[in-house]
Amino acid sequence: MNKTEILSHVDHTQLKAYATWEDIIRLCQEAIELKTASVCVPPCYISKIRETFQDQVRICTVVGFPLGYSVTEAKVAEVKKALQDGADEIDMVVNICDVKNHDFDAVESEIRSIREAAGTHILKVIIETCYLTEEEKIELCRIITEAGADYIKTSTGFGTAGATLEDIRLFRAHIGPDVKMKAAGGIRTAEAMEEYLEAGCDRIGCSSASSLV
Repeated sequence: MNKTEILSHVDHTQLKAYATWEDIIRLCQEAIELKTASVCVPPCYISKIRETFQDQVRICTVVGFPLGYSVTEAKVAEVKKALQDGADEIDMVVNICDVKNHDFDAVESEIRSIREAAGTHILKVIIETCYLTEEEKIELCRIITEAGADYIKTSTGFGTAGATLEDIRLFRAHIGPDVKMKAAGGIRTAEAMEEYLEAGCDRIGCSSASSLV
């Protein structure tokens, strides 16, 4: 797999709390040059990116990020505002508190609400694997499939650990045929990206894509 093919699966990411507009401009320019799948950015920059770069980049943004425990109504409002501002894709953080309490009905209800708010736009669900047991991960595979999300995503990159190939293999065994996988957190080399893509991932979240070429 060559670097161009790898980069076409990358969500070029800048989600630091102190990201400046200059950081975002550089990210978008790199994404255009490298032909990455999207840029993944803080919601506050969506409208400015759309105004500046028009349709040159696909804009992915985050909802309920990075901790996931904001209420469903707030997450739905975030989604609606993000789409109004020009976002193309939504990466939401699951309510990890509900997961740890095994209130899986609440988890599924929230994802369904956000799926409805996102409409036909791509919806990725971040489950933050570093905090979960294998049984919880398997249950989330089922819920995400049944709730109609497009992707299951490993990590925010702000937790205690990021993606592992073991988790990707677990997802692959338990998600439905229409659900894709995104790995994020700690993936920094072309070799690692290729490993994740060969394991079945469709997207890679990475903040260092420009260093690969």
